[in-house]
Amino acid sequence: MDSKNLFTLEGNIGAGKSTLLRLLKKLQNVEIIPEPTQKWQNDNQENNLLNLFYKDTPRWAYTFQSYAFISRIESIIEHTAVSALEDKTFILERSIYCDRFCFAKNCFELGFMTELEWQIYREWFNWLNENSVPKTTGFIYLQAEPEVCMKRLTKRSRQEETGISLSYLESLHQKHEDWLIHKKDLTNSLASTPILVIDCNQEFENNLQQQEKILNDIQTFINSTQYSNKSIPKKQQFVQF
Repeated sequence: MDSKNLFTLEGNIGAGKSTLLRLLKKLQNVEIIPEPTQKWQNDNQENNLLNLFYKDTPRWAYTFQSYAFISRIESIIEHTAVSALEDKTFILERSIYCDRFCFAKNCFELGFMTELEWQIYREWFNWLNENSVPKTTGFIYLQAEPEVCMKRLTKRSRQEETGISLSYLESLHQKHEDWLIHKKDLTNSLASTPILVIDCNQEFENNLQQQEKILNDIQTFINSTQYSNKSIPKKQQFVQF
């Protein structure tokens, strides 16, 4: 697959990704690659890895985070292989970089992963990233305050999310900011990947005017970055609305 056609939708839990993914289906020639949550949840409740992770995070953190980024890679390959000969734009719901720099790193820093587990995770990540993953053309970051995300989680009442605390969302928010805004500890190629930042503190699920603006911003971002990152003026490498 031509990596110039792969964009990723990033953001905290409750930032508005599910709502925006439904809207993005309106864009022409765009295919959505959702998170492989069905693989994480499984049909057997006892093997619901996502639920186990939230119920006993120290026990399941390494297992879940490892499976999350591996299944994410599988999902990318499966979707893009089917459309290999088509000129499509793919929008991926979160990337392996979000796994690495936000969720897995957060688990380690909160003490849910041991030093050895974190080392093994990074070694697997680095190898798979170099050998198996198409490079991302651009990141679309849905930026929302943790308090806003918490209200949305409470409203939607998903079973696996009942144990999520505000402090956990705050730590994830900071990880997203460190990665996408402050660009801490990144390789040069990843740090130079274009980013579109969308303010999602305002509810847009039923706001048609706001929806239209967001879709227009995303379409413009996709069009401007697909040609060549090298041809984009430096001032366009980071776009914030």
